[in-house]
Amino acid sequence: LTTPTAAPVVTAVALSLAPPAAGAVTLAPSQNEGLARLVLPTGAQLMGDHSIARYLAATTLAATNEFQRAQIEQWMDLALLYVADEAPFLALLEGALASTTYLGGTDSFSLADAAVAGAFQTYSVVPDAATMPNIARWYAMCSTEPVLAAAANLLASAGKGGKGAAAGPGGDDGASCPDLEGAVEGEVVTRFPPEPSGYLHIGHAKAVLLNEYYARRYKGKLLLRFDDTNPDKEKGEFEDNIRADLAALGVKPDIQSHSSDHFEKCQQLARKMIKDNLAFMDDSDKATIKQEREDRVNSKHHDQPVETAMDLFEKMLKGEADEWCLRAKIDMTSDNGTLRDPVLYRANSTPHHKTGTKYKAYPTYDFVCPIVDSIEGVTHALRTTEYNDRDAQYAWLQEAMGLRKVIVHAFSRLNFVYTLLSKRKLQWFVDKGIVPGWDDPRFPTVQGIVRRGVSFSALRKFIYMQGASRNVVLQEWDKFWAINKDEYDPVSPRFMGIAQKNAAKLTVTNIDNDGCAASAKVVDVHPGNPEMGKRPLRLGPSVLLEAEDAATCEVGDKIILLMWGVHEITKKNADGSLESTYLPDASVKKLKKKFNWVLDDGHLVHTDFKEYGDLITKPKLDPDDNFEDFLKPIDETFAKMPAFCEPGTRSLKYGDVIQLVRRGFFRVDKPYGGSEASPLELVLIPDGKKTAMSTLSTALAHK
Repeated sequence: LTTPTAAPVVTAVALSLAPPAAGAVTLAPSQNEGLARLVLPTGAQLMGDHSIARYLAATTLAATNEFQRAQIEQWMDLALLYVADEAPFLALLEGALASTTYLGGTDSFSLADAAVAGAFQTYSVVPDAATMPNIARWYAMCSTEPVLAAAANLLASAGKGGKGAAAGPGGDDGASCPDLEGAVEGEVVTRFPPEPSGYLHIGHAKAVLLNEYYARRYKGKLLLRFDDTNPDKEKGEFEDNIRADLAALGVKPDIQSHSSDHFEKCQQLARKMIKDNLAFMDDSDKATIKQEREDRVNSKHHDQPVETAMDLFEKMLKGEADEWCLRAKIDMTSDNGTLRDPVLYRANSTPHHKTGTKYKAYPTYDFVCPIVDSIEGVTHALRTTEYNDRDAQYAWLQEAMGLRKVIVHAFSRLNFVYTLLSKRKLQWFVDKGIVPGWDDPRFPTVQGIVRRGVSFSALRKFIYMQGASRNVVLQEWDKFWAINKDEYDPVSPRFMGIAQKNAAKLTVTNIDNDGCAASAKVVDVHPGNPEMGKRPLRLGPSVLLEAEDAATCEVGDKIILLMWGVHEITKKNADGSLESTYLPDASVKKLKKKFNWVLDDGHLVHTDFKEYGDLITKPKLDPDDNFEDFLKPIDETFAKMPAFCEPGTRSLKYGDVIQLVRRGFFRVDKPYGGSEASPLELVLIPDGKKTAMSTLSTALAHK
């Protein structure tokens, strides 16, 4: 289901509204026509987005009579003729929506709405709430329709240039999440096993959300297990942060545990492997072990007596054989390096953050994972494809220890351009003071991306669109930020703010407010969403404009001050200041200059616009690259722009998301402290566009 031009949105909606019988149809891209194509089992074909949609939804067009059906098809036909900026079509649409919630005379979302909304998406049209309030209201409402989200998932699962999408019930809701092998409803148990040695990043978010997805899909359980097998790196504070991050993601594990809960069992099974002559103790140094594994040569201790191995293991557990480790006897000649006698246990006298000094040696992750997965009832272990070689080791260990087998399901790791996910590398930035902490908005940590303005609902959508595929893809951030913007657009309050630098004064000469500094009018909190209510907007004779906007004005120009109305420039002074006359009855039609502004009446909110960029200059580092050679200059990764915002922003709380008209969406990083010394701090949220949403300057190059 794909085309080289516009995505077949209406067909995807039809499939989401009423999927045909399983196996009845397969959608695939046509080879030359640039159209979606429907291929029936009989070989008969149908081409064109709307034609296919009509066929699929012939009995489910949400119409109660033939006239209503004709109305729906009318809008589908009109949408095919729509071109950007076609005034007659927009006027017709605005008039039609003045007396109805949905198009086509229905009381619910139909293919008529899908067709017109799809045309808007094709031409990247965002309705102007000031001149097209009914269209803006309808379009904002459409963006919240669950069926459109389902259709987007279906289109994403087909992919650009993909092989199409089979439609039928019992699938995966359109996301690229295939069925789990051997899954039984009510019995599936998945697990998320983070090491408490750092903060969760966006890659971890994919892992936990996919594990949660399958647990809920099969009405099973999700296990959160802290893999606390390395006391050198782990801390209780990291566990607390991981729990907080999962709560923020909306993930609620059914069970929580620690690998350390099972250390006694690990010791018992290690002894069993020694008794069965499947493990030996080795005091070779790391360099020797590495070289012997590369040369595929057995250790000098490989054939040591079982009694000797058992004695040395017990001494290691007591802290009396620090130079020794326990290794499995698998196959040093194997082409799979993970099977060349891996280390299972190591001595370590560092106190453990949970068990203290009780243990002097700890199992490796490779050893503990197949053990604990089996005994804790995990049915499906979801692991990234980087563990593929270790799957054979995982299965061998379970077989050797006589444990219940666990099915391994691999999925690709989530990688983004210009992004480092390595804990070690991220720790370097913190240690060097390049960033103040793990929650820095330039970091891909969950806490970092939250401060950057990530919506968790958008993150879930994006993850589900990627699904549990094994295909490794380097993702572009702009795709995610576009989804993120769509989440905020219908629900974010609208305010105004301007850059402080060289702000231009505009004096409105026919406003005196009866001697008062300001009056007020009532405006919508969100012009496209009346349910969000109203708020006051202060008006007065002394206005501040963006310097670059004021520079474009000449005497006689008519401009629109957004949320206020039409003004005519009557004077332009040498210092760049302007004078104007307010024209309350003037038409806004055909006026091109629409400016954001603030009232300069002593109640301005001092604000810092904060913008963040990438930390590295190379989209993807090669294995041999030293990341320190590709660092961006700090002043290209973060900048602040002093600004003024209107008084309505005084009450904003930490984490609130707003849109400053003509500037973009912002997240409150610090509420207003009441003075210039304690400004409101707003983080600019990227919108996924290659160019800025307006011509207004920003502190950093737009990303």
